[in-house]
Amino acid sequence: MKSTLKIGIIGCGGIANGKHMPSLGKLANVEMVAFCDTVVSRAEEAARDYGVKGARVYDDYRELLEKESLDVVHICTPNSSHAEITIASLEAGCHVMCEKPMAKTAAEAREMVAAAERTGKKLTIGYQSRFRSDSEYLKKVCERGDLGEIYLAKARAIRRRAVPTWGVFLDAEKQGGGPLIDIGTHALDLTLWMMDNYLPKYVVGTVYHKLNKRENAANAWGPWDPKKFQVEDSAFGFIVMENGATIVLESSWALNTLLEGEARTILHGTEGGADMEDGLRINGEEFGKLYTKKPALGTAGVAFYDGKSESEADREARLWIESIVNDTKPRVLPEQAVVVTEILEAIYRSAEQGKPVYFKNGRYLSE
Repeated sequence: MKSTLKIGIIGCGGIANGKHMPSLGKLANVEMVAFCDTVVSRAEEAARDYGVKGARVYDDYRELLEKESLDVVHICTPNSSHAEITIASLEAGCHVMCEKPMAKTAAEAREMVAAAERTGKKLTIGYQSRFRSDSEYLKKVCERGDLGEIYLAKARAIRRRAVPTWGVFLDAEKQGGGPLIDIGTHALDLTLWMMDNYLPKYVVGTVYHKLNKRENAANAWGPWDPKKFQVEDSAFGFIVMENGATIVLESSWALNTLLEGEARTILHGTEGGADMEDGLRINGEEFGKLYTKKPALGTAGVAFYDGKSESEADREARLWIESIVNDTKPRVLPEQAVVVTEILEAIYRSAEQGKPVYFKNGRYLSE
């Protein structure tokens, strides 16, 4: 493997500027050499801020893939284009980091996995919550068996009033959904990862449009436009796994509640439990007594290398690049992300049809 990896960024909007490019910019063994966005000025600004000298700018990802000799592509575009651009990038010989959710539909997500297998290139999805210090600690606790068999879990992604009013978040065609596919996906991914359980049996879902048509509603980023708010404001799922375990998924951008929290999981096992409601808490029984432990994880990540703290975004980027350099599996496997997308789609489908959606071996029974 070459000492320096050449990276192309496709989509230079909020998530690229907020996570991908700043984190990649801290790594010594990568160069961001090409930037693409349908709004050329965004790509030009990204090239100035993060690119190497002479970095090229494009407004069409096809031209970028055709003209550039890249090792890695980061895809930070609307959900509807994830599959198309990912598959093209893999077929162009690039390893791919695609932002969450994996795809707009489960069928597209499966096509992405097939393309990665066909090309032999690595594919991962941007579920950065797995890289938080509390998540890493809890994963080790689960792997050691401290919780025993985890048979009940809750995946929580609840905002009181924080509807994203910019970009295409409210566009049903480009996004495929609202809070369920936007933030619920993080909570579900985290929960499945902790349980190491990727075989759903059936899903029951409910989807609500209760607040999204209100005029001048209170909101963290200012009132939303009811005419543009095409997606749900809340969605919930009841998921039963093949082994009988149950997961309750809650997601909302606008819910009248004081119990907020994003990318959180609550786990109940035969030997103990854990939650992220007030920091990470682990509970169980020891020597005939009940205990509650609260690991001292700090708030700024963990120390590495020169003692500086490492954010979840920085750790995600570093470990992703290391998986390429060392030819190891990335932490977020595409076959795991497919199951997340399958379940999310099943919640939407169940809500639309008014009945459970059944699976067999992780796939819709009807398919």
